[in-house]
Amino acid sequence: MPEAASLMDKVVSLCKRRGYVYPASEIYGGLNSCWDYGPLGVELKRRVKEAWWRSMVHDRDDVVGLDSAILQSPLVWKASGHIEGFTDPMVDCRACKHRFRADHVEGSRCPDCGGELTEPRKFNLMFKTFLGAVEDDASVVYLRPETAQGIFVNFLNVLASSRKRPPFGIAQIGKSFRNEITPGNFVFRTREFEQMEMEYFTPPEQATRWFEYWRKERFDWYARLGVRPERLRMRDHRKDELAHYARACTDVEYEFPFGWSELEGIADRGSFDLERHSEASGENLKVFVEETKTHYTPFVIEPAAGVDRAALTFLVDAYDEDVAQGETRVVLRFHPRLAPITVAILPLVKKEGMPEKAREIERELRRRFTTFYDESAAIGRRYRRQDEVGTPYCVTVDGETMKEDTVTLRERDSMAQERIPVRDLVGSVEGRIEGWRRAGARG
Repeated sequence: MPEAASLMDKVVSLCKRRGYVYPASEIYGGLNSCWDYGPLGVELKRRVKEAWWRSMVHDRDDVVGLDSAILQSPLVWKASGHIEGFTDPMVDCRACKHRFRADHVEGSRCPDCGGELTEPRKFNLMFKTFLGAVEDDASVVYLRPETAQGIFVNFLNVLASSRKRPPFGIAQIGKSFRNEITPGNFVFRTREFEQMEMEYFTPPEQATRWFEYWRKERFDWYARLGVRPERLRMRDHRKDELAHYARACTDVEYEFPFGWSELEGIADRGSFDLERHSEASGENLKVFVEETKTHYTPFVIEPAAGVDRAALTFLVDAYDEDVAQGETRVVLRFHPRLAPITVAILPLVKKEGMPEKAREIERELRRRFTTFYDESAAIGRRYRRQDEVGTPYCVTVDGETMKEDTVTLRERDSMAQERIPVRDLVGSVEGRIEGWRRAGARG
């Protein structure tokens, strides 16, 4: 592995070079802390979201999905406390005019130039826009800073239509927007980002048990997908750092090159959200218990993760360098279920019917996996390209293929090669993917 100080630079460079992440609006000089996901990056993000959705919704019978609007009534954000309280303390340097979060600066002097800082003032993180043709106070709306409130205001709708009863959850993946004062660290902290959130509604007396359950489940999810456990940790929030609505909160943290930072938060939000929206809207958001003829307001356990942070974690954790055949090999050791390309198909030479046979095999594999066809450059160089973008398996079509209908299947991590009959190729790749998952291995 490279040194931590240079690892982030290497990951950012690879992302640009290989089509994972580009600076947004780059031909116009870019836009601060805005990023576009390229052909491989969008596939990685899609697989992260699919893995989360599979784990949180499809593999369970107690969680359903939702996709709420980005624009909500301003009354939603008033009731939730975002309009009044969703702020960070901000200071400006009187000399260089740079802006900082006050809680990220020690002392009263600018960390960039040593100048004098202004007194802290509150800065609301929500983006404002206008709904309709007239831009006045009556038409102000906000881009949502989180997806959670769209779940809370739909609680009754989901309760009625899904016929679920607590304990059950509502999951959502979607874009959120926060006008961060100091975004940075590549895609770790940005103003436009994608969230994966689930609100798990439970009877109050079961909240502590479910909080412990979701703490463990969310930590284990990252390890199951190949993140090294020694780079993960759980950090419980102190009482003085809890959000005003939270009874308890635990962060899953990852040791990035820039230090330990939050990857996901699991919060016990109590009954705060449903009670606030019930009071503000006049709707009864309690659950009726038929057996006892009583009502109660559910407590909520919230695992909230960032798609972009998760994708960055998998990228950083997968990045590796080793020496192969006398030269340094860069390799992304993704779990095969996360790799943007699962199988690359490579004809050894561009003659003797090999490209045609390789195309035939690629079309068959494409039905089950994400594939990539490459016939340019020497075979060793093509292997290196696929290692660098994280492709776990390469299939080489050669002269023996044309005679015996067999191919060489090469594994990325070990670089081991095995001769496989073409008819067994799909099953062999599927078995290796399943075996990788079960073993929890990195190679």
